[in-house]
Amino acid sequence: MGGESATRTAPRNGGTSKGPAGGRIGQRLSGLAVALGLVLFLGGFGWGAVTYLPYTVPTGSMTPTIDAGDRVLAQRVDGADVRRGDVVVFKDKTWGDAPLIKRVVAVGGDKVACCQDGRLTVNGKEIDEPYLSEGQRASDMNFGVTVPEGRLFLLGDERHGSLDSTAHLTDAASGTVARDDVSGRVDAVVWPMNGMLARPTGFEALGSLSAPGPLRTIGAMIVVGAVLVLGGAAYGPVAKRLGSRARTGPAGAR
Repeated sequence: MGGESATRTAPRNGGTSKGPAGGRIGQRLSGLAVALGLVLFLGGFGWGAVTYLPYTVPTGSMTPTIDAGDRVLAQRVDGADVRRGDVVVFKDKTWGDAPLIKRVVAVGGDKVACCQDGRLTVNGKEIDEPYLSEGQRASDMNFGVTVPEGRLFLLGDERHGSLDSTAHLTDAASGTVARDDVSGRVDAVVWPMNGMLARPTGFEALGSLSAPGPLRTIGAMIVVGAVLVLGGAAYGPVAKRLGSRARTGPAGAR
């Protein structure tokens, strides 16, 4: 009989590919992305665990910088690395049994006094403290202390109600705390997510400030790692779905 035959041979595999979705190169790249993502993700958490200590602040003595109930991350530091303006975690047996969080306003050898025009002075220089509530004086009381070497003078950012160095001026150490009592330097408020603490630039005229810790780098590692893991894991299903759509089309003319 004349004319073209309408018979066509069907693929032996039933029209579906048994190879990996997306091809071998795509599969290898997706596997590499997952592996790299896991390294970054787990490495970031591990780095954070050995570098930072979490704390929940029980009182409002550091408002408005840190409110009662906020959760913060404090970088583990040696007391010798603490500088003016740092917000630190410390424990002094004469102040109580619980860890406390205050701001360092003077270090060993400094003369700290209040108040001149309502401001704190350190070594005769007025300190700009933008972290205080608007209109708040640097202290409710007048004082002048020369900080012994190896010790720190600390104040809460809420100067009206903070039990800080000004509440211990009659102690043997004139309200100062040993550097060795410091266990961490607060880098950020993580709940609520207020982010990194502002740098205490008012102390720059007296010396260099502490450098921020690696929290931003750690956060970037965790986020990038999670994206790589999710993207790599999703590659196979997505490639398979797109491949199925490409193979599905109108039947050829007979």
